[in-house]
Amino acid sequence: MNQKKTKKTIRTFGLASFLNDMGSDMIYPIWPLFVTSVLGANMTVLGLIDGLGEAVVSISKAFSGYMSDRLKKRKIFIWTGYLLGSLSRIGYALSTVWQHLIPFKIFDRAGKIRSAPRDAIIADISEKENRGKNFGFIRAMDHFGAVIGIIICILFFKYLGYKNLFLLAAIPSVIGALLILSLIKEKKPVKKEVHQKISFRNIDKNFKLFIFLSAIFALGSFSYSFLLIFAKEFGFQATFVPVLYLIFTAVASIFAIPFGKLADRIGRKSVLFLSYIFWALLCIIFIFIHSYIAIIASFILYGLHKGALEPVQKTFVSELAPVKYRASSLGGFQMVIGLSALPSSLIAGILWDKINLYTPFYLSLGLTILSSLILLFVKEK
Repeated sequence: MNQKKTKKTIRTFGLASFLNDMGSDMIYPIWPLFVTSVLGANMTVLGLIDGLGEAVVSISKAFSGYMSDRLKKRKIFIWTGYLLGSLSRIGYALSTVWQHLIPFKIFDRAGKIRSAPRDAIIADISEKENRGKNFGFIRAMDHFGAVIGIIICILFFKYLGYKNLFLLAAIPSVIGALLILSLIKEKKPVKKEVHQKISFRNIDKNFKLFIFLSAIFALGSFSYSFLLIFAKEFGFQATFVPVLYLIFTAVASIFAIPFGKLADRIGRKSVLFLSYIFWALLCIIFIFIHSYIAIIASFILYGLHKGALEPVQKTFVSELAPVKYRASSLGGFQMVIGLSALPSSLIAGILWDKINLYTPFYLSLGLTILSSLILLFVKEK
């Protein structure tokens, strides 16, 4: 693919990601408040729903990655994923008890079938010198869309309420699906190849080690909902909680591209270490430093963590994985991370309810340190 077409494809994906995350993040800042205050769930139930959502993400990414490689098709998984996200928000608007949220949460997170095929296209059309930058651009557009969505939430929530805001949030993802359908041109495979299944036994030991340490880290990096509820419990007004979410999302949006470029320049591992340091500092603040300014600073650290982690992680996986099975490998990697996220948020919710709100952060800090030590032994290609 020539450079002009490459840029057009990256920009189209970026715009679709912007629109989808704008819709998602009209909801996310008020999601934990909706589940706990309006529908009456406790923290264990919130952790279960969020964790279940991440587990579904993992399975959907693995499935779509494998099927995308097998069928040699990417595009259908991408636009279908956006439509599933839109459908879920309509379902949230119709929910009257927390149990109703479960099937729609599954629809919402199943929409992530778009991720592995899209990331495989980005990896395929990128060069080593700009792959981190391109993944950083997509992640920046995700976060920028999220910033706009959060601002809409802050400005209109008081007037629209939960249900009308959820219905409004369904619209942008439909537009994103139409963009993919109309502007992304998928190459037909030159020749039919016999599809060989990728086996965990046959992948590089280095890649296995990276999957293992990432799973350990994911086991401790529970849902953002816990950070927002912690802030509310500390004393922040419910109307200010979306502002905290806005702070972390804006920081992640601003720094995703610079961190992607930095990873192209100094290596993937160094930036990944940095992302772990940001998360560890966040845990330390929540455990030991109890002030309004410190908690606001922790959301800045959370944004830096996300800005560094997400584009670099995908870049690293796409380079460690076999080229023929990039979509399968990206999907399989996300499956492991997502399956770790289910017990992560559930355990965090139980520890919060049964012991105290600081205990999940102690566990997470320990697992982050362990992941960082194992990362020392991973070799970059």
